[in-house]
Amino acid sequence: MNASFADTGPIDGRLVRVLVVDDSAFMRFTISQHLNQSKRVQVVGTARNGLEALELIPRLQPDVITLDVEMPHLDGLSTLRRIMAENPLPVVMLSSLTGEGALETVQALTLGAVDFIPKPANKANISTIMEEVVAKILRASHARVSPLVSRVRPSSAPIPPQAKRTRRLLGGERVVVIGSSTGGPRALCAVIPEIPADFPAAVLIVQHMPVGFTRSLAERLDSLAAVRVKEAEPGDIPEVGQVLLAPGGFHMVLDSSGQVSLNQNQPVHGVRPSVDVTLASVVKQYGPASVSVILTGMGSDGTNGSALVHGAGGLVVAEDESTCVVYGMPRSVVEAGIADKIVSLPQIASYINQAVRTPLERPFQRPIEQPRRLEGF
Repeated sequence: MNASFADTGPIDGRLVRVLVVDDSAFMRFTISQHLNQSKRVQVVGTARNGLEALELIPRLQPDVITLDVEMPHLDGLSTLRRIMAENPLPVVMLSSLTGEGALETVQALTLGAVDFIPKPANKANISTIMEEVVAKILRASHARVSPLVSRVRPSSAPIPPQAKRTRRLLGGERVVVIGSSTGGPRALCAVIPEIPADFPAAVLIVQHMPVGFTRSLAERLDSLAAVRVKEAEPGDIPEVGQVLLAPGGFHMVLDSSGQVSLNQNQPVHGVRPSVDVTLASVVKQYGPASVSVILTGMGSDGTNGSALVHGAGGLVVAEDESTCVVYGMPRSVVEAGIADKIVSLPQIASYINQAVRTPLERPFQRPIEQPRRLEGF
């Protein structure tokens, strides 16, 4: 999700084939021109709207699609739903930076889009984002995209916010930190709605996302969940029945009193918020009651923090490769030898629900290891 990750090369050394979908002739021409200047990308076609795109996909067989949100005849979100249902492919959305654009972008990410590119407000600024466009297309080309399967039970009606109860943590109850990056919004929409209202643990989420989008993601998750989900604010405390999402652009830590503190210290692993930063502070406060759950994403953020959880006697869970959009962050945890359990995405909520109900002293206690020093903070 973050542009600062190191660039990723083409698939098997060949050019990445891209279909550009945008109702603006200027944008189609400009994006295509810049992409074709790259030695790693080839534009194989353009489409003016979603209907044209759906007709071209089987014939052109692109590796990646760039998809505008606002289009006539068939808009971007409707097109994305069709692509995910009929012919799943990595999709990078083009979206505005308005409040409405943030809502649509988050919805697109939960539907299966791999990433998004903020559209410049001024056409003259398009060239400034093209390097980022190329980088995100190359990263998207390595994503594993599967057909969209809704995890929300159709019979379940949204729970009114006033009906969601929170309470202070009791001694021995866990704090679960969920870390994710590329593919994370969709994965979170598979996990968070499956957490029951009586889940006896607090939950913190660190999703790599820029400023302006995490509030919309929190609202989306809250509308689907039996527990309360909100973007974290200074002074919040981890509570049972509540999920706190780190705001884009800020590291989320627990201070000495156990309250949420936000800072804009240097990025760690090129990202802010960082999973490692949050996990380090949680382990300091909760020790063996800490649980680390590392979902899909590129890079290794979450590995050092999970090592601290492991060393303190907590529980470390990694998403199985078979369900990851990008098997990077979980792979790093697994290869470090600190994953207590590897679980496919549809089973993660059920597994951690069972795990946090097990008395603390029995399942996760192990000899305390010397934690590795975290670099960067």
